[in-house]
Amino acid sequence: MLPLRLCVKTNNTKMKKILLLLLSIIIFQQAAFSQDAMGLINKVKSKLDKVNDYVAEGRMKTDVSFIKAPAGKVKVFYKKPNKFKLKRDGGISILPKGGVSVNMSNLLTGKDFVAIPSGDSKVGNIPVKVVKLLPTSENSDVVLTTLYIEEATSLIRKANTTTKENGTYEMEMIYGKFASFGLPDKVIFAFNTKDYKLPKGVTLDFDTNEPVADRMKNKKGRVEISYTNYIINKGVSDAEFR
Repeated sequence: MLPLRLCVKTNNTKMKKILLLLLSIIIFQQAAFSQDAMGLINKVKSKLDKVNDYVAEGRMKTDVSFIKAPAGKVKVFYKKPNKFKLKRDGGISILPKGGVSVNMSNLLTGKDFVAIPSGDSKVGNIPVKVVKLLPTSENSDVVLTTLYIEEATSLIRKANTTTKENGTYEMEMIYGKFASFGLPDKVIFAFNTKDYKLPKGVTLDFDTNEPVADRMKNKKGRVEISYTNYIINKGVSDAEFR
């Protein structure tokens, strides 16, 4: 019986060593993948960090079935690290509740998040790397952000963000002549209308007498901003954000 016990003990020892080796490999791979994800995020940030401020002009189209809001000109102001303001013709701003973070720098400000690689995907015909950002701060309003990054250009093609207070929204970016600064020529912003902040001067068009909150439930909204010009790093006064 003694040789048998020694054999069992030896096999158990070998098994423990194999399991430890496999666990070490898994941990090493996860750490390597996380470093790769953070490396990709840092490349995106490096491009965005070229922009200290900008003033952009463009045209906004609001596509929400029950809101009468004609397309109109907009002006956007940005200043590091996170000042952002959008003005529409006549001083009316059309923004989903919580504001449209059409500048990706706002999502990547600071280092209070963990980057988790989540495979490959496509945005249209463009291959992208999927990276999930989990905030490490309990005070963050953002619960989860999923970025779809074109690795070859270090450009964020799409971003899905879930927040505690302002629902979930999606942004898709189309780039052109300002791509070297990480600034899009067009932003498509989709959201749930229950989180929509109705601005002054916008009228509702409903066929029923239901309460407004009930009519807006489970409906989708879409805002498109097409930029015609950016003035980059020429200085923006703090007064523009008041």
